[in-house]
Amino acid sequence: MNLELFRIGSGNDSTLGVLYERQEDGRHLLCFTLEDEFRAVKRPKETRIPAGTYPLALRDVGRLHPKYAAQFPDIHQGMLWVQNVPGFEWVYLHVGNRDDDTEGCILVGDSLQQNVTEAGFLGSSRAAYRRVYPLIATAIPGGVTLTITNLDSPP
Repeated sequence: MNLELFRIGSGNDSTLGVLYERQEDGRHLLCFTLEDEFRAVKRPKETRIPAGTYPLALRDVGRLHPKYAAQFPDIHQGMLWVQNVPGFEWVYLHVGNRDDDTEGCILVGDSLQQNVTEAGFLGSSRAAYRRVYPLIATAIPGGVTLTITNLDSPP
């Protein structure tokens, strides 16, 4: 499975994006995303990960795993872990609505509020996670990559 994240809007505190699954017949929309803002020099818990291509894996240890196992007992097998990110360690795709809900991770949701004049907001995050998690988690044993492309211009 090949996932593509296109970053489409940068604000002072957040980055908005669109996540697709790349298939033979083209791109298929999965959800919207929200990340921390761009910084030329990383500030812990306040910086988005660099653009690039990364493998995904399931991680069934750490502080978020038991929380998600309790919230999503019917689907959760482990956190959707974005691996091999330079300068970052535990980067996940997970639920959340604002940049305060992420520490370098990628939040998923079904609606966006712009981040040009506002702080940026991602809505219906749990619904999006519940929909995309099984697609990604079941594909991980066969290999899943995430390619992040910057279409935005940081402020």
